[in-house]
Amino acid sequence: MAVTIKDVAKQANVSPATVSRVIADNPRISVKTKVKVREVMKELGYYPNFQARNLVAKNSRTLGVIMENSAALAFQNPFFPEVLRGISTRAHESQYGLYLSTGATQEEIYEEVIEMVQGRRVDGIVLLYSKIGDPVMEYLCQSGLPFAVVGRPYKNPCSVTYVDNDNINTAKETVEYLIGLGHRQIAFVGGATDFVVSLDRLEGYKQALNKHGILFDVAYTVNQEFMQGDKSEAIRRLMALELPPTAIVTHDDMVAYEVIGYLEDLKIQVPEDVSIIGFNNHMISKHLKPPLSTVDISIYDLGLHAAELVVEKITDASVPPKQVVVPSRLIERGSCRRL
Repeated sequence: MAVTIKDVAKQANVSPATVSRVIADNPRISVKTKVKVREVMKELGYYPNFQARNLVAKNSRTLGVIMENSAALAFQNPFFPEVLRGISTRAHESQYGLYLSTGATQEEIYEEVIEMVQGRRVDGIVLLYSKIGDPVMEYLCQSGLPFAVVGRPYKNPCSVTYVDNDNINTAKETVEYLIGLGHRQIAFVGGATDFVVSLDRLEGYKQALNKHGILFDVAYTVNQEFMQGDKSEAIRRLMALELPPTAIVTHDDMVAYEVIGYLEDLKIQVPEDVSIIGFNNHMISKHLKPPLSTVDISIYDLGLHAAELVVEKITDASVPPKQVVVPSRLIERGSCRRL
């Protein structure tokens, strides 16, 4: 026979109402009582019916997590498992489950978000990207549902709560690191130009060049759109310039891996012929030959803080919008050399 809340109350010598409050982690219940009741629950093997409780309370105890594209593609990038690890940690501590988007296109993801909100499937949402003119963010602004963004919103349409790195200054400092090694011909291989993080890192690249009297030359920049189709051809043209770059800054480590592969096909060695540096500090980066210099952007902390901000807003709707900046740090390895 299934153990009931009354059985737990009787064994713990408290009322059923007190057991319910312990399950809900009500702050009015003392720590001592919570410990005693939870020990009895564990001893008796009692598991609360959260689905029933949530129906009564009109909440789901679930956070929606929206990725920038289909789950199949997203999980090929080590960024997403790591940021999800941070989100999961805070969600678990607050007794929330996760609902991941599964749409394969921007349109499918948009429809899925509408279903999440209107179907009350989630109590809040973490948006794992920030794009220019994104219909998902615009809809969330209008919906009234608590949400937070991993990334700086473009023009911040509704005083959005977000967590991000200082991508402009971080990129600027990364380029200055290469300039300090004696490099003047520095290329930038960026991401898609409708993502705010791509724009910010390109802006930091430009600021560093300007600060050190190096003219910005669009020929030294390659973005994701330019690399569509034959990506190796884009790198070949870059390295065929009259003054080819002696160093390359890439949008993230995944892009750096690709670029290094194309350079190998061209018989161009890293770092003997060209230095290269990435962003995100993926686990595999230190195991490359040579190990990849990179910027650690604290991906886990980005997810942790984003979930924390959403849960805070769910708990107290009067909390004002917040912006959290997570620090990043340059990790010097063997893929960069001094000229």
